[in-house]
Amino acid sequence: MRLRDMPRFPGTTDRDHFLFNFVKDAVARFDKAAATIIHTFEALEQDVLNALSAMSSGPTYAVGPFQLLIDQIPGNENHLKHIGSNLWKEDMDCLQWLNSQKPKSVVYINFGSVALLTSQQLVEFAMGIANSGYPFLWIIRPDLVNGDSAILPPEFNEETRTRAFITAWCPQEEVLNHPSVGGFLTHCGWNSVIESMSAGVPMMCWPYFGDQQTNFE
Repeated sequence: MRLRDMPRFPGTTDRDHFLFNFVKDAVARFDKAAATIIHTFEALEQDVLNALSAMSSGPTYAVGPFQLLIDQIPGNENHLKHIGSNLWKEDMDCLQWLNSQKPKSVVYINFGSVALLTSQQLVEFAMGIANSGYPFLWIIRPDLVNGDSAILPPEFNEETRTRAFITAWCPQEEVLNHPSVGGFLTHCGWNSVIESMSAGVPMMCWPYFGDQQTNFE
């Protein structure tokens, strides 16, 4: 991989940067590990897994996609399914709204739990979504706009009021597997990428930071 293809977080080659040194130290310990566990699957990244196995002293295990493994847990052990990492309360009403939409007609929009937009970016996305003409489910977290509230233009609200569902969070796996969802506008976080691939939903990508530019490439 070229340097420009590597994750641009922290975005520096400064040898004194704490995160640069953290990553360097982690890589230095790689060949001393008893095993390496990665959230991916062999059909997706067989060449990479083979290369990592050849470089390490222990085996490399692909353990993904996590959500498909969780779905296989027997019903009498479903207490394990309550282990989650959502930072926001899921709005289940969006699933009822999806039930009222045509198959593969809805654009699902979610920039994850960390990515931030500027007010201008929010407006640009909003008007692009409005001009698409498609029904959409848009996740707008309370803190999505950096340092400001998420205020959508009046013309956006008027144009989309009959084909929009906007909420702060949702059960993403269920949304992606819903028959009404036909596309996913995503920030390319690895969990979102692997969940969308598992559901067979095509992605429109807006990589934000970290590994997301590499995921997009």
